[in-house]
Amino acid sequence: MERRDVLRLSAVAGAAGTLPLGRLSFAEAAPTTGPHPDGPAEQRRTVTGRLPVGAPDYVYLPVDVPHGVREIAVAYRYDKPPVPDGTAGNACDIGIFDERGTAPGGAGFRGWSGGARSEFFLRADDATPGYLPGPVNAGTWHIALGPYTVAPQGLAYEVTVTLRHGPPGTTPPPVHPPERARGRGRAWYRGDSHLHSVHSDGKRTPARIAALARAAGLDFITTTEHNTTSSHRAWEGLWGDDLLILTGEEVTTRNGHVVAMGTDPGVFIDWRYRARDGVFGRYARAIHRAGGLVIPAHPHATCVGCGWKFGLDDADAVEVWNGPYGPDDEITLAAWDNALVAHVRDGAAWLPAVGHSDAHRDPDVVGLPQTVVLADDLSRRALLDGIRAGRAWIAESAGIDLAFTATGPRGEHAGIGERLALPGPAAVTARLTVSGAPGCTVSFVTDQGRRHTAPLPPSGTGALTWPTTPDNAAYIRVEVRHPSTAADLPGPMAALTNPIFLGRC
Repeated sequence: MERRDVLRLSAVAGAAGTLPLGRLSFAEAAPTTGPHPDGPAEQRRTVTGRLPVGAPDYVYLPVDVPHGVREIAVAYRYDKPPVPDGTAGNACDIGIFDERGTAPGGAGFRGWSGGARSEFFLRADDATPGYLPGPVNAGTWHIALGPYTVAPQGLAYEVTVTLRHGPPGTTPPPVHPPERARGRGRAWYRGDSHLHSVHSDGKRTPARIAALARAAGLDFITTTEHNTTSSHRAWEGLWGDDLLILTGEEVTTRNGHVVAMGTDPGVFIDWRYRARDGVFGRYARAIHRAGGLVIPAHPHATCVGCGWKFGLDDADAVEVWNGPYGPDDEITLAAWDNALVAHVRDGAAWLPAVGHSDAHRDPDVVGLPQTVVLADDLSRRALLDGIRAGRAWIAESAGIDLAFTATGPRGEHAGIGERLALPGPAAVTARLTVSGAPGCTVSFVTDQGRRHTAPLPPSGTGALTWPTTPDNAAYIRVEVRHPSTAADLPGPMAALTNPIFLGRC
């Protein structure tokens, strides 16, 4: 008969923002047999407690793991009492750190599933998606609980830990995607760099995502799970000459999410801080040391904890278009355009715009939108260089194509993300060719706002020009929009370019 020890803990706010949850020890527990007579020896303990309103963002349940453990399994649940309209109910995330500890930076990090799973396991040769396979060493492990929101009644939780004894097993070396695909030399490459699979809160397997990426006409994708790198090793056999797979992470803090795009495989970026802690720069530098880009995701999204509050000083680009174009994207676009004005006024660095699908499950569309990058080849380094330089535009699908240039009086020219360095009164001609956008309208937008708008032919293919000068336009960017679906509001975006800057530096 299975032995089930229950430890009840009363959790109250403690010093330094901690909650003393006591210690769950297996050292003295006698193992019992598993569900089958010839099954592995097991030890199981359950702990219950209650987190109050105002609990710290993360609390840790210490678990003393003895020698000889082959596998650790964790299950949890919490109550969801009714709350008045407008009041947050209970939501609690979960993850685990091994005997190396919970210190910032993640040396002991072994996995995170947020609120997407109610149970998980890990051992040397395998782990639940979101968690990292590896040895179950003796020592003090910590189960991390993240009370995302807490109802006025508090959050009552129950955590069950099962240790299975046996030979430790071996951890196979991870197989990570290559950093380069065949490509087409210097060309425009299409990609979606904000995607979720079963390794966080998505419902699709990596194989399904790779198939959808190919069907969407993408050349590259980036795997960006919430607060875990477990997916980095999950793409074996799915890349090819036609599809480059980059590794990354969606660093999901309580004050906004950041896409760490193109980081070195296996590099974990911690998320356990808020803007008021003043440490984001440290983690942005960690992303850069890992070779990646810092891209604030959906900065004006309305979900709890999604709004971006860290400022943009450490960013390399900003996600101005996230999934199907909506009101929060319109707000982000306006804020980004204001930052372009600040750049030409004050000379501050400017941030390129990118767009990603943030696809999680059906019917989310992989590649809606997609960022189209001018890169020297189809490689991690070339793509990140292209985005960092602003040589990119955003499309709702691979069915839309465009070319956008600005030309001076003597044939001087510049493309997307570049500068046409001419004196203020010099004549400049902006030229756009676009295809695949039936029913859409094109606008040339400058630091003075929307300056010239024209409908495309019914076919959705056309060429437009607009004359100006650097005195009249410090930059020019292009918007291709569908017809408006609401009075006094612009229509949804079909394509959007980064700017061409005009005038002397």
